[in-house]
Amino acid sequence: MQQLHAYWRMDYIEAPRYPATMKRPFTGLPALGNDRAALIIHRSRLSYLVLNRFPYNPGHLLAVPFREVVDIEELTREERGDLMEEIVLGKRVLAAAMKPDGVNVGFNLGSAAGGSIAHLHGHIVPRWNGDNNFMPVLTETRVLPQAIESTWERLTAALVTLPANS
Repeated sequence: MQQLHAYWRMDYIEAPRYPATMKRPFTGLPALGNDRAALIIHRSRLSYLVLNRFPYNPGHLLAVPFREVVDIEELTREERGDLMEEIVLGKRVLAAAMKPDGVNVGFNLGSAAGGSIAHLHGHIVPRWNGDNNFMPVLTETRVLPQAIESTWERLTAALVTLPANS
């Protein structure tokens, strides 16, 4: 039998989760007042970028409007523009910090589409050639090679080095 060594994984397992009382995490996280604990890497006027606590890949970001809506059609024109700017910024930060070979960007609108939280959010998922292996297929297990707190540090450090882009 082969052994899988993921020594960093214990940090992830022991990391604090959303408080049990936080029934609406996307409105509760910004209110915590601690972006590191909330894993928020950037705030704009109308939306924010946060690391997904249950990522598909390391660096999996969520772009979330501050105002709680369920569908993109409920956003104002200004909110849509701001959210798209956050998505573009998220892609730029991932490129600078993690150098992925590609990025998946998308929304799961409605529970039938995979939306598990009824607060609109976009996914920005870094992808690397060969990042999918046998683990998700055979064991329904994802292996993440970096602790989420380390990913937060890496992304926030890259964010401050990005040139302004208007």
